Amino acid sequence: MRAKRAADSVRLLREVFGYEAFRPGQSEIIDAVMAGDDVLAVMPTGAGKSLCFQIPALLAPGLTVVISPLIALMRDQVSQLRANGVAAAALNSVNSPAEDREITAALRARAVKLVYVAPERLVRPDTQNLLREAGAWLMAIDEAHCVSQWGHDFRPEYRTLPDLREACGIGQTLAVTATADAPTRNDIARLLLSDDHKCFLHSFDRPNLRLAMAQRRAGNAQLLARLARHKGQSGIVYAASRRSVDDLAAELRAAGYQALSYHAGMDKALRSEHQDMFLREDGIVMVATVAFGMGIDKPDVRFVLHANLPSSIEAYYQEIGRAGRDGLPADTLTLYSAGDMQLRRRQIAEADSDEARKRIDHRKLDALIALCETPRCRRQTLLAAFGEAAEPCGNCDVCAGAFTLVDGSLIARKAMSAIVRTQGRFSPPHLTKLLKGQMTEAMTRHGHDLLPTFGVGRDLSEEEWRSVFTQLHAAGLVRHDADDRDRLVLSGSGKAVLKGELPVQFRSTALQGKLRRRAAPMAEDGETSPMPDAIDLTSDGQRLSVRQSGLLNALKARRAELARTQRVPAFVIFHDRTLIDMAIRAPRTETDFAQVHGVGAAKCVQFAAIFIAVIKQASPD
Repeated sequence: MRAKRAADSVRLLREVFGYEAFRPGQSEIIDAVMAGDDVLAVMPTGAGKSLCFQIPALLAPGLTVVISPLIALMRDQVSQLRANGVAAAALNSVNSPAEDREITAALRARAVKLVYVAPERLVRPDTQNLLREAGAWLMAIDEAHCVSQWGHDFRPEYRTLPDLREACGIGQTLAVTATADAPTRNDIARLLLSDDHKCFLHSFDRPNLRLAMAQRRAGNAQLLARLARHKGQSGIVYAASRRSVDDLAAELRAAGYQALSYHAGMDKALRSEHQDMFLREDGIVMVATVAFGMGIDKPDVRFVLHANLPSSIEAYYQEIGRAGRDGLPADTLTLYSAGDMQLRRRQIAEADSDEARKRIDHRKLDALIALCETPRCRRQTLLAAFGEAAEPCGNCDVCAGAFTLVDGSLIARKAMSAIVRTQGRFSPPHLTKLLKGQMTEAMTRHGHDLLPTFGVGRDLSEEEWRSVFTQLHAAGLVRHDADDRDRLVLSGSGKAVLKGELPVQFRSTALQGKLRRRAAPMAEDGETSPMPDAIDLTSDGQRLSVRQSGLLNALKARRAELARTQRVPAFVIFHDRTLIDMAIRAPRTETDFAQVHGVGAAKCVQFAAIFIAVIKQASPD
């Protein structure tokens, strides 16, 4: 039975969705769902979480109910499923009465395989009765981290889902998310799933994303320099305030970019129009506050830039995760300043939350600041924040040599000695005063002015010592105790550094004192190593030929025409990755067209003749 399910899954993957093989983790999750288990699946953005409930929906009799927090996400996924020949629908507040009547009739006739529903719609008794009548068997909960108060997007209505599932007669749950640390995963399991559920935790790594961060300088020259590499590509630029969004969008338009604004202060209709343009057209730069993005299922976002520091490590991961969802190379750059860090501290301190929550938020911000100032591979540092080990990636600014590293072993030993001699019970600000020999009431009360480390670090400023502690944390030499999160301890490597058995390097750009040496000259966006201008790349990072790039542009133009005619996002027709494969293969028959990545049976029938005509016109021979 299991072997037959696996074979049927692969067949549907090819016939319906046009993919040759599952991505890592997908087949195991699908098998567990089909075996009748409750499942928690934590997979990075772009790893194909949707297929983990879409394939079971096609394999099993009955109806799959997908819980989604955003109407835009429902609409796009339903459009893509219908384009692939799958009977799908959405019940939400933007449906017309006629649409609701049509969907209700189809559900009662059991002619729908997947229905997307918001939690607010699910509380209605008529909706519950309808889903029970339609034979609902699986509840797939998208963005499942919303159930947890420790997550970054807590939504209380998610906690009602177990009762609503029972009211709908649904016996099984699949919870999926891309951003969930251990406390959030525990909440998801405890609140949404059975005790004997299966958990699949996959790597958070997104190797196709290039990671870069730099201290922000005056003006927007750094952003403009980065954008110059992405002419004609779609991307997102995040800014901190509504005013900065509008000002930056205007500056980008003056520089020749098709830039749009998006923030909560805009007219709702205009904001919706801008979102639709971003989804449906190529080459749009969306300048937005973080109000934009969740539920945006656009696979061909080629860059995400931050004009200011994000709010947390999870927010950063989720926001950059909107780039490169198709698996092709994508670019990120985050600009930050000391002022950003101070603002985030104040926001946490002034938030209407308890002290336990504030401590967690401060630690998450600490992890983000450590990522900004890390002396080692950014990908290693980012993944370590999620409890995952990795080798240097070679695809971040640190690996590319953007920062000059200097020996900091002596400075590190002074800092770690201060931690050990105070039993790890004091924060970096107090330890900095200890190292600088500053007499304070707390210093004398605890007797720290009598320690050998008192005053041994007068040659560095308070800001430099802050950077030292941040870099020690980012390098994995200092961490919070697993059993006592308020206590700092040294890792095994940290103990070796303290004993003088292991050297450590720091970024010279963050240290102005004795360690400061002349750093390599940086580009306007903060990188020393050159990056290529925007080019069309395959999933293996190979450049297309001139002929192939010309054909790709013609295929994109035809796709845009079809998308406008059908009033759907361009990626509903075909993803960029599909068009790139099409440009490489240049199929001239329907049989060859069916072999293109992302071309299933329904799309082959609908689009083969149209795109083959473009190929023949571009290459008459």
